[in-house]
Amino acid sequence: MTPAARAAAAIAVLDDWLGGKPAEQALTNWARRARYAGSKDRAAVRDLVFDVLRARGSCARLGGGSDGRALILGLCRLQGLEPAQIFTGDGYGAPALRLDEEANSADLAMVDPQDDVPAWLLDQLRARVGNDLSLLLAALHQRAPLYLRVNTAKTTRPDCIAQLAAEGVVAQADPRAVTALEVTSGARQVKSTSAYRDGLVEPQDLSVQRAVLAVAWPNGAILDYCAGGGGKSLAIAALTGEAVFAHDAAPGRMADIAVRAARAGARIELLRTRDVARHGPFAAVLCDVPCSGSGTWRRDPEAKWRLTDARLEALRRTQSEILDTAAGLVMARGQLVYMTCSLLLAENEAQIAAFLERHRGWTCEAEAVETPLSASDGFYHAILRAP
Repeated sequence: MTPAARAAAAIAVLDDWLGGKPAEQALTNWARRARYAGSKDRAAVRDLVFDVLRARGSCARLGGGSDGRALILGLCRLQGLEPAQIFTGDGYGAPALRLDEEANSADLAMVDPQDDVPAWLLDQLRARVGNDLSLLLAALHQRAPLYLRVNTAKTTRPDCIAQLAAEGVVAQADPRAVTALEVTSGARQVKSTSAYRDGLVEPQDLSVQRAVLAVAWPNGAILDYCAGGGGKSLAIAALTGEAVFAHDAAPGRMADIAVRAARAGARIELLRTRDVARHGPFAAVLCDVPCSGSGTWRRDPEAKWRLTDARLEALRRTQSEILDTAAGLVMARGQLVYMTCSLLLAENEAQIAAFLERHRGWTCEAEAVETPLSASDGFYHAILRAP
């Protein structure tokens, strides 16, 4: 596909998204129709769509409208591309620019990154980073880097870097986490490498790795209560050398854990909800709770446009309920570790303060937050101690 044809495809996907379809579904629907599109074409169209979603307001300003065509036109101007080379009207490309589209201002001084986040969330982001809000918003315009967690139970960082390089993936050690590699070239090839197939590496953001490493995981039974795909269960198992229990309220989310654990040489025991209590109490319970995902907006920019005040309040209620339930699974003097991929104080510090009010005798031993300005994704963790 030509760049013009890819842009035309992205316009169609964005129009589907604006019509109410989730972005991934709209992309999948397009790919099924476009059997001629190769893997590089599909990846390029996806990149265009997600670049727009990261900077939707700016693209609308520069494109003079809010439909898919205007948004891609605005993206061209935002990225310094000549729109006439994209809107060619030839073949499968989008129709050539109209006079009114050509006349629309392409002045980058019009761009205000605050347009690229729902207005009602700006104060909450400002509460997190203060005078660095403009820097945070600029960071959210960028694609997030890919980080890998080295499985130190099976290999070392230098050996892993060498093995990845032999298969066309360039990675470098990040000094901020002893397990972290940043992929600088060949990101889309990682899952086809022997290092990945043999369980030497797993994709995991730097901020998450730092949070897991910050916890002194105790001897004794450890439960990953909101395990999802099991990334943190695997990381804990690699650190401790012990088996980890994994549970999720939606068991389907854990479907890949057994395969991932076998690949990594880790022992992960999956628990159904009705079986959790009889395996407790636990020395430590990890709750990586459902949240707004505001720390991952570079990876999932659609999430910021889906979030509403009502949805945020519903998430906060769920977080509180999970904390209360998990507290009952922790042994005396055990740990309750709370994590979110959120930047919002309402989901983080405020939740911990409210928990401590409800549960007298518990203490917060440590808490920390990362933002895209410090460690790729935004991520929060707190370590609570039972009485």
